Amino acid sequence: MITLEDIRKPVSREMKEFNSRFKSEISSDILLVNLVTRFVLRKKGKQMRPLFVFLSSRLTGEITDSTYTAASLIELMHTATLVHDDVVDESNERRGTFSVKAIWKSKVAVLFGDYLLAQGLLLAVRNKDYDLLEIVSNASREMSEGELLQIQKTRSLNIDLDTYYEVIRKKTASLIASCTASGAKAAGAGSAIVDQVYQMGIQIGMAFQIKDDLFDYQPHGVIGKPTGNDIKDKKFTLPLIYALNQAQPASRKSIIRKIKNGNRSQHVVNEVVQFVNDMGGIDFANTKMHEYKSAAMEILHSFPDSPARNSLRDLVEFTVSREK
Repeated sequence: MITLEDIRKPVSREMKEFNSRFKSEISSDILLVNLVTRFVLRKKGKQMRPLFVFLSSRLTGEITDSTYTAASLIELMHTATLVHDDVVDESNERRGTFSVKAIWKSKVAVLFGDYLLAQGLLLAVRNKDYDLLEIVSNASREMSEGELLQIQKTRSLNIDLDTYYEVIRKKTASLIASCTASGAKAAGAGSAIVDQVYQMGIQIGMAFQIKDDLFDYQPHGVIGKPTGNDIKDKKFTLPLIYALNQAQPASRKSIIRKIKNGNRSQHVVNEVVQFVNDMGGIDFANTKMHEYKSAAMEILHSFPDSPARNSLRDLVEFTVSREK
Protein backbone atom coordinates (compact mmCIF):
# COMPACT_ATOMS: atom_id res chain seq x y z
CA MET A 1 0.00 0.00 0.00
CA ILE A 2 1.20 3.51 -0.82
CA THR A 3 2.47 5.47 2.19
CA LEU A 4 2.44 9.18 2.94
CA GLU A 5 6.24 9.11 2.86
CA ASP A 6 6.09 7.91 -0.76
CA ILE A 7 3.47 10.52 -1.62
CA ARG A 8 5.61 13.34 -0.18
CA LYS A 9 8.66 12.54 -2.35
CA PRO A 10 8.14 15.23 -5.03
CA VAL A 11 7.97 17.89 -2.29
CA SER A 12 9.86 16.26 0.61
CA ARG A 13 12.54 18.96 0.74
CA GLU A 14 9.91 21.72 0.71
CA MET A 15 7.88 20.02 3.46
CA LYS A 16 10.96 19.91 5.70
CA GLU A 17 11.59 23.58 5.02
CA PHE A 18 7.94 24.32 5.75
CA ASN A 19 8.12 22.63 9.17
CA SER A 20 11.14 24.74 10.06
CA ARG A 21 9.46 27.96 8.95
CA PHE A 22 6.19 27.08 10.64
CA LYS A 23 7.85 26.66 14.04
CA SER A 24 9.41 30.11 13.83
CA GLU A 25 6.18 31.69 12.58
CA ILE A 26 4.17 30.67 15.65
CA SER A 27 6.83 31.39 18.27
CA SER A 28 6.15 34.10 20.84
CA ASP A 29 7.84 36.04 23.62
CA ILE A 30 5.20 34.66 25.99
CA LEU A 31 6.37 31.51 27.76
CA LEU A 32 2.87 30.01 28.04
CA VAL A 33 2.26 30.44 24.30
CA ASN A 34 5.51 28.64 23.46
CA LEU A 35 4.70 25.88 25.96
CA VAL A 36 1.31 25.21 24.35
CA THR A 37 2.84 25.54 20.87
CA ARG A 38 5.47 22.88 21.59
CA PHE A 39 2.74 20.59 22.91
CA VAL A 40 0.62 21.07 19.77
CA LEU A 41 3.54 20.61 17.36
CA ARG A 42 4.57 17.38 19.07
CA LYS A 43 1.33 15.76 17.82
CA LYS A 44 1.02 17.44 14.44
CA GLY A 45 -0.60 14.49 12.65
CA LYS A 46 -0.23 13.53 8.99
CA GLN A 47 0.08 17.11 7.66
CA MET A 48 -2.12 16.24 4.71
CA ARG A 49 -3.31 19.83 4.25
CA PRO A 50 0.13 21.41 3.74
CA LEU A 51 0.91 18.46 1.48
CA PHE A 52 -2.10 19.30 -0.68
CA VAL A 53 -0.85 22.90 -0.90
CA PHE A 54 2.68 21.98 -2.03
CA LEU A 55 1.59 19.30 -4.49
CA SER A 56 -1.00 21.66 -6.00
CA SER A 57 1.65 24.33 -6.48
CA ARG A 58 3.94 21.83 -8.17
CA LEU A 59 1.03 20.52 -10.28
CA THR A 60 0.16 23.94 -11.68
CA GLY A 61 3.55 25.67 -11.70
CA GLU A 62 6.44 26.03 -9.29
CA ILE A 63 6.67 26.24 -5.52
CA THR A 64 7.25 29.83 -4.39
CA ASP A 65 7.57 31.74 -1.14
CA SER A 66 3.82 32.29 -1.40
CA THR A 67 3.34 28.50 -1.31
CA TYR A 68 4.96 28.43 2.12
CA THR A 69 2.72 31.30 3.22
CA ALA A 70 -0.36 29.43 1.95
CA ALA A 71 0.61 26.22 3.76
CA SER A 72 1.33 28.08 7.00
CA LEU A 73 -1.87 30.11 6.77
CA ILE A 74 -3.98 26.98 6.34
CA GLU A 75 -2.14 25.02 9.03
CA LEU A 76 -2.55 27.90 11.49
CA MET A 77 -6.27 28.16 10.77
CA HIS A 78 -6.79 24.40 10.88
CA THR A 79 -4.91 24.03 14.18
CA ALA A 80 -6.86 26.93 15.69
CA THR A 81 -10.10 25.27 14.59
CA LEU A 82 -9.14 21.98 16.25
CA VAL A 83 -8.23 23.73 19.51
CA HIS A 84 -11.51 25.65 19.49
CA ASP A 85 -13.49 22.52 18.55
CA ASP A 86 -12.26 20.73 21.65
CA VAL A 87 -13.64 23.57 23.75
CA VAL A 88 -16.98 23.56 21.93
CA ASP A 89 -17.24 19.76 22.14
CA GLU A 90 -15.92 19.70 25.73
CA SER A 91 -13.39 17.12 24.55
CA ASN A 92 -10.42 16.18 26.71
CA GLU A 93 -8.76 14.10 24.00
CA ARG A 94 -7.20 14.89 20.64
CA ARG A 95 -5.36 12.32 18.48
CA GLY A 96 -5.11 9.83 21.29
CA THR A 97 -3.69 12.21 23.89
CA PHE A 98 -4.85 15.11 26.05
CA SER A 99 -6.27 18.16 24.30
CA VAL A 100 -5.10 21.71 24.98
CA LYS A 101 -8.43 22.28 26.70
CA ALA A 102 -7.85 19.30 29.02
CA ILE A 103 -4.41 20.48 30.18
CA TRP A 104 -4.77 24.28 30.23
CA LYS A 105 -8.58 24.61 30.43
CA SER A 106 -10.97 26.41 28.12
CA LYS A 107 -9.79 29.99 28.58
CA VAL A 108 -6.22 29.23 27.50
CA ALA A 109 -7.43 27.00 24.66
CA VAL A 110 -9.71 29.73 23.23
CA LEU A 111 -7.04 32.41 23.54
CA PHE A 112 -4.38 30.17 22.03
CA GLY A 113 -6.65 29.42 19.08
CA ASP A 114 -7.22 33.16 18.65
CA TYR A 115 -3.45 33.69 18.73
CA LEU A 116 -2.94 31.18 15.91
CA LEU A 117 -5.62 32.86 13.78
CA ALA A 118 -4.02 36.27 14.37
CA GLN A 119 -0.60 34.92 13.41
CA GLY A 120 -2.06 33.62 10.16
CA LEU A 121 -3.60 36.98 9.31
CA LEU A 122 -0.38 38.82 10.09
CA LEU A 123 1.68 36.38 8.02
CA ALA A 124 -0.49 36.90 4.93
CA VAL A 125 -0.58 40.69 5.34
CA ARG A 126 3.16 40.92 6.02
CA ASN A 127 3.90 39.03 2.80
CA LYS A 128 1.17 40.92 0.89
CA ASP A 129 -0.48 37.62 -0.10
CA TYR A 130 -3.97 39.09 -0.08
CA ASP A 131 -5.36 36.61 -2.62
CA LEU A 132 -4.34 33.73 -0.36
CA LEU A 133 -5.88 35.49 2.62
CA GLU A 134 -9.17 35.77 0.72
CA ILE A 135 -9.17 32.06 -0.19
CA VAL A 136 -8.47 30.91 3.36
CA SER A 137 -10.83 33.46 4.96
CA ASN A 138 -13.64 32.21 2.75
CA ALA A 139 -12.90 28.66 3.91
CA SER A 140 -12.98 29.78 7.54
CA ARG A 141 -16.39 31.40 7.02
CA GLU A 142 -17.73 28.29 5.27
CA MET A 143 -16.49 26.02 8.07
CA SER A 144 -18.22 28.14 10.71
CA GLU A 145 -21.45 28.18 8.70
CA GLY A 146 -21.25 24.40 8.29
CA GLU A 147 -20.86 23.86 12.03
CA LEU A 148 -23.78 26.15 12.82
CA LEU A 149 -25.99 24.52 10.18
CA GLN A 150 -25.19 21.10 11.62
CA ILE A 151 -26.04 22.27 15.15
CA GLN A 152 -29.30 23.79 13.92
CA LYS A 153 -30.38 20.61 12.15
CA THR A 154 -29.11 18.20 14.80
CA ARG A 155 -31.21 19.89 17.47
CA SER A 156 -34.33 19.15 15.46
CA LEU A 157 -33.06 15.66 14.51
CA ASN A 158 -33.99 16.52 10.94
CA ILE A 159 -31.11 16.24 8.48
CA ASP A 160 -31.89 15.17 4.92
CA LEU A 161 -29.28 14.14 2.34
CA ASP A 162 -29.10 17.56 0.65
CA THR A 163 -28.51 19.27 3.99
CA TYR A 164 -25.87 16.69 4.93
CA TYR A 165 -23.96 17.31 1.68
CA GLU A 166 -24.13 21.05 2.27
CA VAL A 167 -22.82 20.64 5.83
CA ILE A 168 -19.80 18.55 4.85
CA ARG A 169 -19.07 20.73 1.81
CA LYS A 170 -18.78 23.68 4.15
CA LYS A 171 -17.24 21.95 7.19
CA THR A 172 -14.63 19.74 5.54
CA ALA A 173 -14.46 20.07 1.77
CA SER A 174 -14.03 23.86 1.77
CA LEU A 175 -10.77 23.52 3.74
CA ILE A 176 -9.29 20.91 1.38
CA ALA A 177 -10.40 23.08 -1.55
CA SER A 178 -8.65 26.08 -0.03
CA CYS A 179 -5.46 23.99 0.12
CA THR A 180 -5.55 23.08 -3.57
CA ALA A 181 -6.70 26.54 -4.70
CA SER A 182 -4.16 28.47 -2.63
CA GLY A 183 -1.38 26.14 -3.80
CA ALA A 184 -2.26 26.89 -7.41
CA LYS A 185 -2.64 30.62 -6.73
CA ALA A 186 0.75 30.71 -5.02
CA ALA A 187 2.29 29.10 -8.10
CA GLY A 188 0.95 31.92 -10.28
CA ALA A 189 -1.89 29.97 -11.91
CA GLY A 190 -4.70 31.92 -13.57
CA SER A 191 -8.23 32.11 -12.19
CA ALA A 192 -9.56 29.31 -14.44
CA ILE A 193 -6.93 26.86 -13.16
CA VAL A 194 -7.43 28.00 -9.56
CA ASP A 195 -11.18 27.38 -9.91
CA GLN A 196 -10.49 23.98 -11.44
CA VAL A 197 -8.29 22.75 -8.61
CA TYR A 198 -10.70 24.30 -6.09
CA GLN A 199 -13.44 22.04 -7.46
CA MET A 200 -11.03 19.11 -7.29
CA GLY A 201 -10.44 19.91 -3.62
CA ILE A 202 -14.19 20.00 -2.96
CA GLN A 203 -14.57 16.48 -4.40
CA ILE A 204 -11.61 15.21 -2.37
CA GLY A 205 -12.97 16.79 0.81
CA MET A 206 -16.41 15.24 0.33
CA ALA A 207 -14.83 11.80 -0.09
CA PHE A 208 -12.59 12.44 2.93
CA GLN A 209 -15.54 13.23 5.22
CA ILE A 210 -17.62 10.28 4.07
CA LYS A 211 -14.65 8.04 4.83
CA ASP A 212 -14.63 9.50 8.36
CA ASP A 213 -18.36 8.76 8.62
CA LEU A 214 -17.75 5.13 7.72
CA PHE A 215 -15.17 4.65 10.49
CA ASP A 216 -18.03 4.81 13.00
CA TYR A 217 -19.48 1.60 11.58
CA GLN A 218 -16.29 -0.44 11.21
CA PRO A 219 -14.65 -2.73 13.80
CA HIS A 220 -11.85 -1.12 15.80
CA GLY A 221 -9.46 -2.16 18.52
CA VAL A 222 -8.95 -5.46 20.28
CA ILE A 223 -12.65 -6.20 20.77
CA GLY A 224 -13.36 -5.61 17.09
CA LYS A 225 -16.52 -3.57 17.66
CA PRO A 226 -17.57 -0.33 15.97
CA THR A 227 -16.64 2.73 18.02
CA GLY A 228 -19.98 4.41 17.34
CA ASN A 229 -18.63 7.78 18.50
CA ASP A 230 -20.86 9.74 16.11
CA ILE A 231 -23.87 7.69 17.21
CA LYS A 232 -23.07 8.33 20.87
CA ASP A 233 -22.71 12.05 20.12
CA LYS A 234 -26.06 12.00 18.24
CA LYS A 235 -24.42 13.06 14.97
CA PHE A 236 -26.39 12.16 11.87
CA THR A 237 -23.88 11.07 9.23
CA LEU A 238 -24.41 9.76 5.70
CA PRO A 239 -24.85 6.01 6.43
CA LEU A 240 -27.43 6.75 9.13
CA ILE A 241 -29.31 9.44 7.18
CA TYR A 242 -29.66 7.16 4.17
CA ALA A 243 -30.79 4.22 6.33
CA LEU A 244 -33.42 6.35 8.08
CA ASN A 245 -34.74 7.51 4.72
CA GLN A 246 -35.17 3.88 3.62
CA ALA A 247 -36.88 2.69 6.81
CA GLN A 248 -40.58 2.42 7.56
CA PRO A 249 -41.89 5.33 9.71
CA ALA A 250 -42.19 3.20 12.87
CA SER A 251 -38.67 1.82 12.54
CA ARG A 252 -37.31 5.28 11.77
CA LYS A 253 -38.94 6.79 14.88
CA SER A 254 -37.65 3.93 17.03
CA ILE A 255 -34.03 4.37 15.93
CA ILE A 256 -34.15 8.16 16.30
CA ARG A 257 -35.60 7.78 19.79
CA LYS A 258 -32.86 5.33 20.80
CA ILE A 259 -30.14 7.66 19.51
CA LYS A 260 -31.74 10.67 21.21
CA ASN A 261 -32.27 8.91 24.54
CA GLY A 262 -29.34 6.49 24.37
CA ASN A 263 -26.94 6.27 27.29
CA ARG A 264 -23.88 5.96 25.01
CA SER A 265 -23.99 2.21 25.59
CA GLN A 266 -22.39 -0.27 23.21
CA HIS A 267 -25.74 -2.06 23.04
CA VAL A 268 -27.40 0.99 21.44
CA VAL A 269 -24.43 1.45 19.11
CA ASN A 270 -24.60 -2.18 17.98
CA GLU A 271 -28.34 -1.92 17.33
CA VAL A 272 -27.94 1.25 15.25
CA VAL A 273 -25.01 -0.22 13.32
CA GLN A 274 -27.06 -3.32 12.50
CA PHE A 275 -29.97 -1.15 11.38
CA VAL A 276 -27.73 0.94 9.12
CA ASN A 277 -26.23 -2.21 7.58
CA ASP A 278 -29.64 -3.77 7.00
CA MET A 279 -30.93 -0.61 5.30
CA GLY A 280 -27.93 -0.38 2.95
CA GLY A 281 -26.44 2.74 4.55
CA ILE A 282 -22.85 1.45 4.49
CA ASP A 283 -23.02 0.42 0.83
CA PHE A 284 -24.63 3.71 -0.15
CA ALA A 285 -21.96 5.77 1.65
CA ASN A 286 -19.16 3.72 0.08
CA THR A 287 -20.66 4.27 -3.37
CA LYS A 288 -20.96 8.04 -2.84
CA MET A 289 -17.40 8.25 -1.51
CA HIS A 290 -16.06 6.60 -4.66
CA GLU A 291 -18.20 8.85 -6.85
CA TYR A 292 -16.58 11.92 -5.30
CA LYS A 293 -13.15 10.30 -5.62
CA SER A 294 -13.75 9.60 -9.31
CA ALA A 295 -14.86 13.20 -9.88
CA ALA A 296 -11.64 14.45 -8.25
CA MET A 297 -9.55 12.07 -10.36
CA GLU A 298 -11.23 13.26 -13.55
CA ILE A 299 -10.22 16.85 -12.83
CA LEU A 300 -6.71 15.80 -11.77
CA HIS A 301 -6.10 13.84 -14.96
CA SER A 302 -6.90 16.90 -17.07
CA PHE A 303 -3.42 18.11 -16.04
CA PRO A 304 -0.23 16.86 -17.73
CA ASP A 305 1.47 13.79 -16.33
CA SER A 306 4.07 14.66 -13.67
CA PRO A 307 5.42 13.40 -10.32
CA ALA A 308 3.14 15.92 -8.56
CA ARG A 309 0.07 14.64 -10.40
CA ASN A 310 1.00 11.05 -9.53
CA SER A 311 1.44 11.96 -5.86
CA LEU A 312 -1.89 13.80 -5.79
CA ARG A 313 -3.52 10.74 -7.34
CA ASP A 314 -1.99 8.58 -4.61
CA LEU A 315 -3.01 11.10 -1.94
CA VAL A 316 -6.63 10.93 -3.12
CA GLU A 317 -6.45 7.12 -3.03
CA PHE A 318 -4.95 7.32 0.46
CA THR A 319 -7.83 9.57 1.54
CA VAL A 320 -10.44 6.89 0.79
CA SER A 321 -8.40 3.86 1.86
CA ARG A 322 -6.83 5.10 5.10
CA GLU A 323 -7.55 3.13 8.27
CA LYS A 324 -7.81 6.07 10.66
